[in-house]
Amino acid sequence: MINSLLNSIQNAITLSPAEVDIVTSLFKQKSYKKGEYFLEEGRICKQVGFVAKGLLRYYINHDGEEKIYDFSQENEYVCNYESFLPQLPSSKNIQALEDSEVFVISHADLQLFYANVRGGERFGRIAIEAVFVKLLQDISSLYTETPELRYERFLKNHADLQQRISQYHIASFVGVKPQSLSRIRKRNSTQF
Repeated sequence: MINSLLNSIQNAITLSPAEVDIVTSLFKQKSYKKGEYFLEEGRICKQVGFVAKGLLRYYINHDGEEKIYDFSQENEYVCNYESFLPQLPSSKNIQALEDSEVFVISHADLQLFYANVRGGERFGRIAIEAVFVKLLQDISSLYTETPELRYERFLKNHADLQQRISQYHIASFVGVKPQSLSRIRKRNSTQF
């Protein structure tokens, strides 16, 4: 499973055999059972993870309601950078929706990765740029797209997730109640 992590890193930078050893020593495999938390609200995010197997959701508790704002699945990274980078308590939760295998690296070990892997800082910059662009797209979507368009974007960007998560979770991600999602899905099915 570590090969998927190494491939992800090597899509951005080249790793020497010695650097492969550094990466495999710094990242630790961790298992999360369905329902277990990668990060709970109020705690400091102390690690970045790479999802080798499974699915996690990001959500905020707002007035007693869970509002899902993202997912991380196989071959994606998982982290609350808002907490991780400054090492401050998180206002968000990250929870496994399936049994998951995640390779994690601590904040301190990530600094070692940057210092000891040629191109490590470049990899970090490329990764955080992708996070930044996705965040800007998500903010824009929230303010400019209708729930119907957000649902279509969900289907386009997460087509495989539709079979893996509940309609409740999809509705929360789109920003509607499950009944409204049913109406949106019904309208979409009659258009095609």
